[in-house]
Amino acid sequence: MKKLFAEFFGTYWLVFGGCGSAIFAAGFPELGIGFAGVALAFGLTVLAMAYAVGHISGGHFNPAVSFGLWAGGKFPVKDLIPYIIAQCVGAIAAAGTLYTIASGKAGFVIDSTKAGAFASNGFGAFSPDGYSLQAAFIAEFVLTLFFILIIMGATDKFANSNFCGIVIGLTLTVIHLISIPITNTSVNPARSLSQALFVGGEPLSQVWLFWVAPVLGAVLGGFIYKNLLQNHSEESKINKSTINP
Repeated sequence: MKKLFAEFFGTYWLVFGGCGSAIFAAGFPELGIGFAGVALAFGLTVLAMAYAVGHISGGHFNPAVSFGLWAGGKFPVKDLIPYIIAQCVGAIAAAGTLYTIASGKAGFVIDSTKAGAFASNGFGAFSPDGYSLQAAFIAEFVLTLFFILIIMGATDKFANSNFCGIVIGLTLTVIHLISIPITNTSVNPARSLSQALFVGGEPLSQVWLFWVAPVLGAVLGGFIYKNLLQNHSEESKINKSTINP
């Protein structure tokens, strides 16, 4: 149960911090943090929670990550559904908090016809820069695949895992720097679902892509790392002892 609470709070903070920065701070007149600030916010939230509760649950905070680690042989299938439920509930709770805060400003309304409304994800007319369904799918698939490769490599028992939280946080930052104009960046089905539920309309009908593409990319990434990259040889042990005496 502690693992599920850790996933709940970790995902809550990711959505609250990342999407919150996009909703409240990205477009603030003259002082807005812009794309770079939002990208950094997502990276910092993951970094913080990785060190805060990662030792409890493994620090997934993302259904795609759970699927990827399962495919890579690092996560039991029996825990998949409980983790995903905890992640989605945490994300939705965070979106609800953001909605409550945003509603405290006079005139607040979510325009479900606008790309990126309430930090939602989308493609076509709901892509921040008008990218197609195909482009959005490829971006989400490839970025999640590499996210899993990096997570598995950084947390491998032969790697120097002391700084894995920093590596993962910075990777998520780079992912956002690349893809905010394309899809408003998902690589996290729980994060996409939570915002789409409050926006409704077309963004909610498009949320399937932000489950299918990240999960498929994550599963392939986990499979690739496990079967093509993971190395448990004596050479790896020697290399580790050389790097971390």
